[in-house]
Amino acid sequence: MLAVRIHQYGNRDALWLDDIPVPEIAPDELLVKVVASSVNPVDWKVRDGHLAQMIPHRLPLTLGWDVSGVVQAVGNQVRGWQPGDAVFARPDLARDGSYAEFLAVRAVECARKPRTISHVEAASLPLAGITAWEAMVTTARVQPGQRVLVHAGSGGVGSLAIQILKHFGATVIATTSGRNRALVESLGADQVVDYTTTRFTDVVEPVDVVFDTLGGQVQEDSWSVLRPGGIQVSIVSPPDEEKAKARGLRGAFVFIGPNAPVLDRLAALVDSGELRPVIGAEFALRDIARAHALSESGRTVGKIVLYAGTP
Repeated sequence: MLAVRIHQYGNRDALWLDDIPVPEIAPDELLVKVVASSVNPVDWKVRDGHLAQMIPHRLPLTLGWDVSGVVQAVGNQVRGWQPGDAVFARPDLARDGSYAEFLAVRAVECARKPRTISHVEAASLPLAGITAWEAMVTTARVQPGQRVLVHAGSGGVGSLAIQILKHFGATVIATTSGRNRALVESLGADQVVDYTTTRFTDVVEPVDVVFDTLGGQVQEDSWSVLRPGGIQVSIVSPPDEEKAKARGLRGAFVFIGPNAPVLDRLAALVDSGELRPVIGAEFALRDIARAHALSESGRTVGKIVLYAGTP
């Protein structure tokens, strides 16, 4: 099978399209024929060695930790799955990933693919969707009527967070560039701030929650728009606890793992018409270097999807 692997940490030149054996599965695993995967910032952070101390991988390593595909074989300890089932998952980051034609994945990490969307759309959901859910629902515990500021509302995580927050009855303010205003409004944002022309700190009334997807100065400035007792949740870097306490605020950092129960919730929202993926670009496995370049640019709208095969 074809798989995109790294044999050493490095820049995009470290990406190789290799022909390797189809993986064998353990008793608790599924063998999935991959239809599509997607590119996330964690992929190139692993590639360049940025996460090597936190997650010691064995090289060569197949990258990619989003997948949608079709079950080909079932481990002898697995119940509830059979060949032909359509699944999607965020596999374990410590293992070989889904930039490949086949993937061995633990059955407990898989959920049934939403019925009403394609594999390409489903592959865009797991990592970003779990991230948005765990940040806003599990960590911030957003309640109906609360005001939430989502940074980078047109990005892969932000675009899903807006829709999840609207499902839970929140009022959503989102930052984005002017060219993406219509998209972000269509996702349900109640107020859109064009960061290219306007400082969000000048126009955003106090909010209960900030979802920081950018870090740096944006995270620092976001403290000023939070109400007393509010929380800033970041997926980039841990917010400064001392600064939060000094202002009577809270901070939290979220780094997610596999979570099939959340995928089940996301699939239900998709099939009820309350959640839709946003696909910004599509690439074949052989074009992985171009896909990584786009992701590294920070200018992606929605998600970048990789085609690995056909169902």
